[in-house]
Amino acid sequence: MEYDVVVAGGGPVGLLLGCELQRAGARVLVVDRLTEPAGHDRAGVLHTRTVEYLDMRGLLSRFKEGNDTVTGLPFAGLFGRGLNHALLTTRHPYSLLVPQSRTEELLAQHAAELGVPVHRGHEVSALRQDDDGVDISLATPEGERVVRAGYVVGCDGGRSTVRRLTGIGFPGHSARVSALIGYVTTREKNVPRRWQRTPHGIVILAFPPEGGIGRVVVVEYDRPHPSPDQPVTLEELRAGVHRVYGRELDLHEPVVWMSRFSDATRQAESYRRGRVFLAGDAAHIHFPIGGQGLNTGLHDAMNLGWKLAAHIVGWAPPGLLDTYHEERHRAGRRMLHLTRAQLALMHPDEQHVTALREIFEELLALDDTNRLLTAALNGLDLRYGPGTGGGEDGETDSRETSHPLLGLFAPDLGLEVGGVSTRTAELLRSGRGLLLDLTAHGGPARTAAPWADRIDTVTARGAAAGSPAALLVRPDGHVAWAVDERTADDRPPEDGLIDALTRWFGPKDWR
Repeated sequence: MEYDVVVAGGGPVGLLLGCELQRAGARVLVVDRLTEPAGHDRAGVLHTRTVEYLDMRGLLSRFKEGNDTVTGLPFAGLFGRGLNHALLTTRHPYSLLVPQSRTEELLAQHAAELGVPVHRGHEVSALRQDDDGVDISLATPEGERVVRAGYVVGCDGGRSTVRRLTGIGFPGHSARVSALIGYVTTREKNVPRRWQRTPHGIVILAFPPEGGIGRVVVVEYDRPHPSPDQPVTLEELRAGVHRVYGRELDLHEPVVWMSRFSDATRQAESYRRGRVFLAGDAAHIHFPIGGQGLNTGLHDAMNLGWKLAAHIVGWAPPGLLDTYHEERHRAGRRMLHLTRAQLALMHPDEQHVTALREIFEELLALDDTNRLLTAALNGLDLRYGPGTGGGEDGETDSRETSHPLLGLFAPDLGLEVGGVSTRTAELLRSGRGLLLDLTAHGGPARTAAPWADRIDTVTARGAAAGSPAALLVRPDGHVAWAVDERTADDRPPEDGLIDALTRWFGPKDWR
C-alpha cells in the first residue's frame, strides 16, 4: 500500500484534512488538478468555531496576523440589526476576515511543515475499490499514474469527480437564482461601498476610493441560469450591474477573475461509500453567503481526520468511521437550511419579503434570538450524538446525555498544570484525545491510564467555579464524557468513563 489515504482536492478542506491525517500517523497524499492554487477569494471569513479549531492546533496567530476581526456580521443583509458575537460563550467572540487564498496559503505552509506531500496537476480519473483498498488512476503531466491507498477522500468541489465515480447521489434543487462575481477594474473614483437590495436583485460593490481593482457581485432572481462552466464576459457583468443597480458602472480590463454561481442546493446522500469519503463542497453545495460552505468544509475535515487515522493506526472502535456521516450530514443539512433562509429573506419581493425583513430585524434585537442565530452561523450550536451507534437524529440514551456538555465543543478552561498556566485548547495541540482530571483524588486519571497510547491524561487545578470535575475530549475538541464532582445519584465521578473511553478510543488492550 503506497498511501493510507489519498485526498483529492488541494484547497483549504483537503489541505486541513491532510494535516490532520498526517499529524495522527497516517501516510497521506494530497492531489489537485490545478498546477497552481486558484487564488480566488470566494470566501473571506472564518467563523468562531473555525477560529477555535485553529487555536486548538496552534495556528491561530498565523491567521490573525495582518487580518481583521469582526464582532458582528449581517444576517441576510440585515445590517441594521446584525449578529452579535458578544452574546456567544467562547474565548473567541469574533469572526476572522481572511481571504480564502490566504487561508489556503497558510494551510499549505502547515502541510509542508508536517511533511504532507501535495502533488499538483494530478487529477483523479478512475477509482476501483475492493475489500483491502482503492486503486486510484491519476491524470498527470507525465501521463497516467495508478496509486494504491487504503482510502480516498473527495475534497474536489461541487462537481466532484470522486463523488461521480463512486456513484453517490447528490439530491437537492437546481438553480433558481443567477449570480456573477468579478474582481475587475474601474476608473471611477469614490464608488460607494454598498450591499444593496433592489427590486431587481442584489448588488455588492467594494472598490478603493481612488478606483482600481475591486469586487462586484450581482444577484438576479429572474434571469436564465447558464451552465456554471460558461465563461463570464465583462459586458455580461456590466449589464447585470446596470439592471440591478440602475446605472452603468465603468468596468474594464484588467480583469483579475470572474465567475458565476447560483443557489443550486444539494447534499450527498451519504458522506461515505465503502473506502471513499466526501468532505467540503463535494458533500454539500449552496448559495455562497457568509463563508458558510468553507467553514462547514473545514469542520468536516476536523471531524473525519482523527477518525480515519484511528482506523488506519488500528485502535478505532467498531462503527467509528460511520459516525462521520452521522454527525456531519446533520451539520451540513442544518447549514443548507440557514443559507436557504437567508436567501429567501434577500428576495426583492417588496410586497411580502420586505415586511418579513422588518419583522426579522425586530427579532434580531432580542438577545435570545440573536444568540441563537449567531451561534448557528458560527457553528457553535452543534451537539454531536453518542457515536458508534447514535443515529443522525442525535438521539442518545439518558445516561449518555446526563451531562450538559456531552457532545458540545469543550470549554476552553483556564488551568494550572504543574505550576504552569495553560488552557484546554493548548492541551489539545497534539491532536490526541484528552482526559482532563480536575478532581482532588485523581480517580478519572487512574481510570484512563490504560489508554495512554491514544489520549493525553492531564491532572490540573485552577478551573473556574462551576467547571466540570473531569472531561474526556475527542481529538476534534468535542466532549465525549463529562462529570461533576458527584453525580446526581451519588455515583463516583469516574463512573461511565470506561464506557466512553471504549466507545470513542477502542478497547484498552487493542494491540
